[in-house]
Amino acid sequence: MKAIKITLIITLAFSLEMMAQPAPPASGNTAPIPGLVLLAAAGAAFGAKKAYDKKKTAE
Repeated sequence: MKAIKITLIITLAFSLEMMAQPAPPASGNTAPIPGLVLLAAAGAAFGAKKAYDKKKTAE
């Protein structure tokens, strides 16, 4: 029973400490990595071109 109480106290102490972390700094950048947006756009453009070319050769 003593071990359960100690475990509960330790768990509560660590959970309160984790909730006390400061908020991340605000920034105007909505993407976590600016290059990730460019990579996604390039992939979408490449996929659209492949689909267009495939449709064009099927006709």
